[in-house]
Amino acid sequence: MSTVYKYQTQKKAKRLSEELSKHSKNIEEDEYNKESVEKQDQSTGFKEIRQKVLILSSRGITYRQRHLMKDLVDMLPHSKKDTKFDMKSKLYHLNEVAELYNCNNILFFEARKHQDLYIWMAKVPNGPTIKFHVQNVHTMEDLHLIGNCLKGSRPILSFDASFDTEPHMRLIKELFSHIFGVPKGARRSKPFIDHVVTFSIADNKIWFRNYQIVEKAEKEKDFFQPGIDMSLIEIGPRFVMTAICILEGSFGGPVIYENKEFISPSRIRSLVKREKSSKYKDRQAANVKKFVKKKESVLPKDPLSNSALFQD
Repeated sequence: MSTVYKYQTQKKAKRLSEELSKHSKNIEEDEYNKESVEKQDQSTGFKEIRQKVLILSSRGITYRQRHLMKDLVDMLPHSKKDTKFDMKSKLYHLNEVAELYNCNNILFFEARKHQDLYIWMAKVPNGPTIKFHVQNVHTMEDLHLIGNCLKGSRPILSFDASFDTEPHMRLIKELFSHIFGVPKGARRSKPFIDHVVTFSIADNKIWFRNYQIVEKAEKEKDFFQPGIDMSLIEIGPRFVMTAICILEGSFGGPVIYENKEFISPSRIRSLVKREKSSKYKDRQAANVKKFVKKKESVLPKDPLSNSALFQD
């Protein structure tokens, strides 16, 4: 019995010593991390802010819009997905939802009439907020492209030179870099860069594309040439955005930019219906004129006709 008791006491002492050593190591690591962070803060003068994105949608989105949102969630490992948001008029409540999830960016998909898609991009809690109209949506399932990339990898953001020409485009570029740029060391992210996200401008619209970076095998090349040995293969999704307005605050505040050339799709549909109705009205008026003209263009009775000469 004495030998068993000694063995158990020695085992407990070893466990206690191991736990104490682990605890001391953790304390030393925490102190080292704190010192490194303090050194970084002293050298840069400000603390690094981790970017986190909250992605959610409104009621009434279609399957294509839902698949687009799923593709963006898979592309952004630093994002968090929430359930559908019911209120469309009181969007400022999204700030509270973002604070609950500890996110400082919001990507909100708003669907209208089961066919129009609008995307709100906002910085929480001080703004700004940008509203986009989305067209020509093609998801990864629709395209069936051969490109592929590692899930959770960090992308290279490529912007058109036109983003630096105007102030509102520079603001849009900065917000895109915060939302679509995966920060280093983010949760669920992989330490690899194997795809490129491009934002190009054409016809006053922003075109979104996602490409895979492909390199040749080492057996096929003698020495590496960046311009020749690398190529891009599209992965998807792809869509086109039109900036409508920019608000100073987060889902509120004064309008600091407004696109005067933008016409809402509902307005376009109403104009098309009016044109069709005007064509119908013109066609009805033409039929009435034709009927009146036929009545007025009746020839007078010929006095030399047989019916006039040979009467009983």
